[in-house]
Amino acid sequence: MKIKTIKKITIWAFSVSMFLIVVVAVHIWAVYRPKAPGPDTKVMARIDLKPSISQVDAGKIATWMYHQKGVDHVLVNPDTRIVIFTFFPIKASGNDIVKSFNAELPYKGNRFMPTEKQLASSCPVAGSSFYYKVYKFIDNIL
Repeated sequence: MKIKTIKKITIWAFSVSMFLIVVVAVHIWAVYRPKAPGPDTKVMARIDLKPSISQVDAGKIATWMYHQKGVDHVLVNPDTRIVIFTFFPIKASGNDIVKSFNAELPYKGNRFMPTEKQLASSCPVAGSSFYYKVYKFIDNIL
């Protein structure tokens, strides 16, 4: 009788464990799978300004940026001479916004593009992390 009870407990414990592993695997796959940008996808971009600007200049830049098609939110820091903005990639291109910025405003700046090394170190699920390896394993199975 004890052996029968131990077998039932073992089978139940194994079944529940396998169920939970499958649930976690499906969750990881669903969260990290590549997705095409939808209409609500936002992208962040940065412009590094060359000349110094004042708070008044920052206001002018923010106002101009908000009037650009697809721009959602703008932050201008006159101390660091950095403009950060979010935009909808379906409606606008970050490079086009920066080109218009340089052409239409008296302030000149370059779009900041991170290097490969910076991109690799910025992702919380880097290619060498345990969670990324679990994701790739599950993705290969499915």
